[in-house]
Amino acid sequence: MSNDIVEKNNADNAKQKVSSTILENEKYLKDKVGMGTSFDVGVRKLSILDKEVQIYFVNGLCDIQNIIELLKELMFLDAAEKRELRVKQQIENRLTHVQVEPVKTLDEAVDQMLSGLIFILIEGETEALVIDVRSYPGRGPEEPDTERVVRGARDGYTENIIENTALTRRRIRDERLRHEIMQVGVRSKTDICVAYIKDVADPSLIEKVKKELEGIEIDGLTMADKVVEEFIVKQGLNPFPLVRYTERPDVAATHLLEGHIVIFVDASPSVIILPTTFFHHVQHAEEFRQAPLIGTFLRWVRFSGMIFALLILPLWLLLVMQPDMVPEMLDFVGPEETTNVPVFAQIIIAEIGIELLRMAAIHTPSPLATALGLVAALLIGEIAIEVGLFIPEVILYVALGAIGTFATPSYELGIALKLVRLLLLVVVFFFKAPGFLIALTVMILIIASMKPLDTPYLWPFIPFYPKAFLDILVRLSVPIKKQRPSIVNTKNRHKQPAN
Repeated sequence: MSNDIVEKNNADNAKQKVSSTILENEKYLKDKVGMGTSFDVGVRKLSILDKEVQIYFVNGLCDIQNIIELLKELMFLDAAEKRELRVKQQIENRLTHVQVEPVKTLDEAVDQMLSGLIFILIEGETEALVIDVRSYPGRGPEEPDTERVVRGARDGYTENIIENTALTRRRIRDERLRHEIMQVGVRSKTDICVAYIKDVADPSLIEKVKKELEGIEIDGLTMADKVVEEFIVKQGLNPFPLVRYTERPDVAATHLLEGHIVIFVDASPSVIILPTTFFHHVQHAEEFRQAPLIGTFLRWVRFSGMIFALLILPLWLLLVMQPDMVPEMLDFVGPEETTNVPVFAQIIIAEIGIELLRMAAIHTPSPLATALGLVAALLIGEIAIEVGLFIPEVILYVALGAIGTFATPSYELGIALKLVRLLLLVVVFFFKAPGFLIALTVMILIIASMKPLDTPYLWPFIPFYPKAFLDILVRLSVPIKKQRPSIVNTKNRHKQPAN
């Protein structure tokens, strides 16, 4: 601990202090931020009460109207006040803004300026005044495309971290909700906010997450939250999502109230929820906007889609390659006609084709999306069968697997299931039934052994917690759920009175 304190003090001493000579400050800032070279970094110089005052700002990140109001106040101050009073105190009292903070180093002032704030230097003073006038360019809150609901709120997170924390605060008006902000990235200095409820979240988990964030040493977070995720949970080659992403403020607020931690990364419309398990990725907000019975039905339909996405193609290929395994009641399974292209090759070609269509749909302008769908239906659905490239059953089962992938609430989990499905197809092709069973068993064992942030990935199935597992299988009524999930090791288990 003492070494950390020494290093921190050395780092503070290495920073450039605000000089009482304003020309020295001006020379340092010209070299540091490229004053006069970068067109978007500006300075406004004034003479207030016979003292030179400099206001530094970045065009495009500030609310110009706010700056103009501050300039008016300072100019009025110069005309109205007496010279014998202390200049800094008078200027500070005239700054018509709710957030004004003194800083002692130019480096800290520059960091704040590059985040959209402005700072004021006053001749003869050894402190700069930082004022928050941020106004980031961006869009307004809109419903996320990947998390649409029939009933529910239509607002969603944006690329503005200030707006995002406000959307969450609007839903949780608890004085114990904490939004701790820090900057990560040696060059990008990206704002990251760690959100949690003080008397609910696990303090050891909070400290662990903050320590991981503070330990990130990289030039910049160009891919925002994805880079943060890879540093925190050490993703490696594991395709399964180890944290949950959401763009819905109501989903994030729900997890905060359960004891989770939410990480906001500036310039990203999605937030990170952790810790999470596999079953956090299979629930959707729509289930909680309907009656419990209907929510349970929707959940089981989604479960069925996920099972289809993972197993239906490998099982069908297995039965095609080993017809003796087909029960009498499933005699219709298997192709009645064959082509010159092996069934396995047909499946792989169709899978790649579906993925290419998905990618093309993402990059295709909206007016052309309908035309793309018609081309896909004609080429793959009709002509490919007529020319003998595919048999109809391949198209059917590949389509069922694709629908199951798209029905998975988590986009990341859907892609992971697709990769596992392709792996199972390869294993079935080479090793048939024994290979399929062994590969499936190994996959389950690997998933069961995963513990991101010391959280069992298959909880509450492994280890088994009956009440929590019932809550996964059935969408229980809210008045029945009186306790928070034990997996987050919350300080306060009860979210409703016990009786």
